[in-house]
Amino acid sequence: MIRILKNLDQVSSAAAEELVKSAVSAVEKRGVFRIALSGGSTPKTLFSNLVSDQEFKKQMPWQSTHFFWSDERTVPPDHADSNFRMAREAMFKHVEVSETQIHRIHAEEDPNHAAEEYEKEIRKHFNISAPQLPSFDLILLGMGPDGHTASLFPGTEALKEQKRLVVSNWVSKFNTHRITFTVPLINHAAAVMFLVCGEDKAATLKAVLEGPRDPEVYPSQLIKPDGDLIWFVDQAAGKLLELD
Repeated sequence: MIRILKNLDQVSSAAAEELVKSAVSAVEKRGVFRIALSGGSTPKTLFSNLVSDQEFKKQMPWQSTHFFWSDERTVPPDHADSNFRMAREAMFKHVEVSETQIHRIHAEEDPNHAAEEYEKEIRKHFNISAPQLPSFDLILLGMGPDGHTASLFPGTEALKEQKRLVVSNWVSKFNTHRITFTVPLINHAAAVMFLVCGEDKAATLKAVLEGPRDPEVYPSQLIKPDGDLIWFVDQAAGKLLELD
């Protein structure tokens, strides 16, 4: 499903409404909601909406939610580029959640070790062993102007990974490793929600959704979950799409 909304604020509000609905449903069914967060300016606005809008804040089952991350930069948790820090500043500081509900990636450590440990933590939390795949209730993703999502960048080794849940991925354009969920883990989710805003994403979004399949160039094309796939797009990013 593709939903095109006017601007970032409307995208964030609609996404927050969908997130809360997903959380309430999961808790009613299983007593727990498991979500993987993403970094970026659009998710930051979404997180702020969840705590500033009193209806969202009230409805959200905070104490039954476990928070993970779909990717992380290899920086300490207090670094300005940390996806964990962004979520903490925008959301966790303003609600009552315990440290045991927040499962951050220890990206300040050796990236390969951090990826292995995060995979172990996910398996322990879901109480499964390889080759079983856990199913997150919701995974949030963004998309870069280059077509990457999470830290699955064009032409990188992580695109081919089929067994691991989490890997350290060398990204030559930034001359650094990134820690990322793999495609099989993302695609096993009950729902995946893309948040895409900005005119600089328009040509790439059209290529991802309407162009020929070329996931080495456009990794976002690899995301085809077993469950629901929802694209929340603003008018600037969606202006080239040929929707019925």
